[in-house]
Amino acid sequence: MIRIGLTGSIGMGKSTSAKLFAEAGIPVNDSDAVVHDLYNGEAVPLVEAAFPGSTGDGKVDRQKLSLKLADDPSGFKRLEAIVHPLVHKRERQFLERQRQAGADMVVLDIPLLFETGADKRVDKIVVVSCDPQIQIERVLARPGMTEEKFNMILSRQTPDAEKRARADYVIDTGRSIDAARAQVTEIIADLRRKPQIEE
Repeated sequence: MIRIGLTGSIGMGKSTSAKLFAEAGIPVNDSDAVVHDLYNGEAVPLVEAAFPGSTGDGKVDRQKLSLKLADDPSGFKRLEAIVHPLVHKRERQFLERQRQAGADMVVLDIPLLFETGADKRVDKIVVVSCDPQIQIERVLARPGMTEEKFNMILSRQTPDAEKRARADYVIDTGRSIDAARAQVTEIIADLRRKPQIEE
């Protein structure tokens, strides 16, 4: 079973590309969705203990947590030490389910693939990219997004050029959804043409 690591900087179209893989019948494990689930359950007491006052109504309040991290960026390391092992556990469970179901390939949608060392857990890397101007327009159109917040997020991400240099495949999302879909279809076909990767 081929493990595809899908990544890309903020606003590059990673979520859309993940949906295109799913539409093509490839099982996708969405790390952001897993974190969202953890923030409504398993991670809540752990995050509250590390960041008092960052939870409410039995879930992590992302707004409060963001403010605490903005005041003290060193908190990112503490948060990652809590969240990443839980996300990794869910990922292993997903892989086991797909292996038993006989999937020939899966997508692990991981925003911080290189930054967290997750690239070592995948067989192939797909990077989603587009023109920086398109990226800026997309991100600043998001509710509550500011240039300052955008720059803070970018500062924690591996630069796009480096990501592309380390990728096995690059999806350009700067054109149209159909163009991106064609690229996804070609990546799947190319991987199926190659010998299977042994576990």
